Amino acid sequence: MHRDDDEVIVRRWTGLQWLVALLGAAAVAVAMGIPSALIANPFFVRMIPAPWWSYAVWLATAALSGVLLATYVRRPATLPPSPARAGLIANVGSFLAVGCPVCNKLVIAAFGVSGALNLWAPIQPLIAVAALALLVWALWRRVAALRACPLPASAVTAATVPTPPVELDAGHP
Repeated sequence: MHRDDDEVIVRRWTGLQWLVALLGAAAVAVAMGIPSALIANPFFVRMIPAPWWSYAVWLATAALSGVLLATYVRRPATLPPSPARAGLIANVGSFLAVGCPVCNKLVIAAFGVSGALNLWAPIQPLIAVAALALLVWALWRRVAALRACPLPASAVTAATVPTPPVELDAGHP
């Protein structure tokens, strides 16, 4: 990716795309922060304190997810959907990485409390790195696809103007 090409794409963003990026990042931050208790709340309590890197992963995931989501505003229909799936998988991975290991019922059921602390907790930073790498890859693929197949302004206008239905003569099939 060339830096100039990326700047051009971001400079072409509409106010709606910036709004979607900000709202998407906020939504991901809240959706991850409340159940993982990175945001203090009365509904969820961590049994062990969050490590320092959880906050960095949480904020990076929210920011990257917001930007990725904004790239889908007025997207061309011909682009492959695979980066969206990768982004979703990366968000789930990040959620598992920043969550409390002894608060996760699936981890406790699979490994027990001792296993959650001795097996799951040590691999959470690796899950975080993998999830962030997948999210960066999804964003890179999306930006590369937009750069390779940009949607011209005339196509956006043509796509938003409804076309009248075609009427056929009653005598012709």
